[in-house]
Amino acid sequence: MPTDLPQQVTDLFQQIFGTSGGVDSLPVLDVLRSVGWALVLSLLVGYVYKITHAGPSYSQTTVHTMIIMAICVALMMRIIGTNIARAFSLVGALSIIRFRNAVKESRDVAFFFLTTAIGMACGTGFGAVALVFTLLACAIIYGLVRFNVGARPNAEVLLKLLVAEKVDYQNAFNEAFYAHLQASDLLSVDSDGSGNVEVVWSIVPRKAGAEQALLAELRKVDGSVRAQLVLGHSQIQL
Repeated sequence: MPTDLPQQVTDLFQQIFGTSGGVDSLPVLDVLRSVGWALVLSLLVGYVYKITHAGPSYSQTTVHTMIIMAICVALMMRIIGTNIARAFSLVGALSIIRFRNAVKESRDVAFFFLTTAIGMACGTGFGAVALVFTLLACAIIYGLVRFNVGARPNAEVLLKLLVAEKVDYQNAFNEAFYAHLQASDLLSVDSDGSGNVEVVWSIVPRKAGAEQALLAELRKVDGSVRAQLVLGHSQIQL
């Protein structure tokens, strides 16, 4: 068996997948290294996204999109290199793509930018920078969620009441509101035409865990009152 077989295999691999004809060579192993780094780091970002996501709008496809974006950007940066003509060709090719899916949360956009930056760093050979940046960004994201940065001390809650039209909803619940709420704002009033009125308030409870007492107090006003509290409406964009 020839001793130079590995070299022959490598030369054949480069001959098949390499570039020629006046185009700068693109080492396949370097490309695989860049894409591999982008894959590993984007997987880490996807894991941090999963454990820090709040609310019911989590989507597995969002994580997949971030990973695919990172490896694609890494490959594109390797292909472009310092060639301005390739950069303009890439811009022209991407300009025909139209994205019509609305992003559910602005936080997802930040993660897309993060994985794009990781792909760019890996594709341009700054693997160490990409690693340090990814670890730092993931630590910051986890810290923001862990310490609840930016959260309001009193979360607003939606209160929906279905009352009979004969009930004076403007004043009938003042006593219960004063006892259990810190603030309340009337948002909407809707009549269903069957003798009932749906009234929606935005309320701030005085203390946590007082929902049951509030609902019981509201039902004392009129036995036919149907009350519903919607918690976490800001996360699900109601």
